[in-house]
Amino acid sequence: MNAHTEALQIPGPAGVLELAIDRPSVSRAGGGVTVIAHPHPLFGGSLHNKVVHTLARAFVQQGWEAVRFHFRGVGASSGVHDYGVGEVDDLLAVVAARAADGVPLALAGFSFGGYVAAAAAQRVQPARSLHALCLVAPAASRFVLPPLAAELQARTLVVHGEQDDIVPLTAVLDWARPMGLPLTVVPGGDHFFHGRLPLLKALVLHHLRAIDAP
Repeated sequence: MNAHTEALQIPGPAGVLELAIDRPSVSRAGGGVTVIAHPHPLFGGSLHNKVVHTLARAFVQQGWEAVRFHFRGVGASSGVHDYGVGEVDDLLAVVAARAADGVPLALAGFSFGGYVAAAAAQRVQPARSLHALCLVAPAASRFVLPPLAAELQARTLVVHGEQDDIVPLTAVLDWARPMGLPLTVVPGGDHFFHGRLPLLKALVLHHLRAIDAP
């Protein structure tokens, strides 16, 4: 993302996991670590995706360390694609390595990564409170997104493009409706938020600031 991005490798469930870490120039009270999951590896998804970069920039601007990582079988990460099962374990391994207990933790993800982040949140939340969860165009039409814990819903931002032709808006609404979970729809937005990335960043910043407001 910038000249100060740190490249790192850590042990993961299937071997090495490749990380890219961005830190704020000035730390802010309440900042912590966010782990960001990228879109589907079999369709070119990687930690270099523009939506993933946008999520990282928003968190860094708000004083958070942003950790992007490659799922197994992508980039320098070992292993092979596991259709969303092992990828949840990959994310949890990054959390264990980069966000010690007591450090505020947030999860974020785009598309396939949105599914992985939601599934990881379900496993993290009973033992550890998440400060925030940001799901961008979560792949609700291709994977079964789990319900979110009631205490996490107010800290969750879900953003979807009105004209998403990869993950239909109706699929995300069908997932969110039983929880009464609000959904932010970007008018005219497509799956990759072409021309809407500044708006996406602003929405994430607004969400984080609202959580942190006294």
